[in-house]
Amino acid sequence: MGIEALQQLAEIIKETRTSRGLSASALARRAGVQTSTITRLEAAQFQHPSPETLVSVARTLEISASDLFACLNWMPKEQLPSFTPYLRAKYGALPTQVQEKLENHFTKVVRRYGYECNGPEPGQDEF
Repeated sequence: MGIEALQQLAEIIKETRTSRGLSASALARRAGVQTSTITRLEAAQFQHPSPETLVSVARTLEISASDLFACLNWMPKEQLPSFTPYLRAKYGALPTQVQEKLENHFTKVVRRYGYECNGPEPGQDEF
């Protein structure tokens, strides 16, 4: 696991913890882990955090464990949704017109950089 990924994880946990007004020991107690675990995570010194620990920390901080997993590259690309279903699931409360603008902008950006999106065909991502 690369240091950049560990630093990104550390930053997310520490910034979220401090914004919630929690000390490292309070987060540890609520998450059911040792204070040293939180301290090491926030210092990017925990080389192999367990998924269970990250889920517990994420739940306590009221953030998505998937966000923590993603910064460690624990989610294979083929399991990640394409932009359109992700946008609709995550930001479904946005007006349809706004979602369409975001989708169009995203399409323009990826084309500009020559990226080939292999998302679902139109209508396949509908529930």
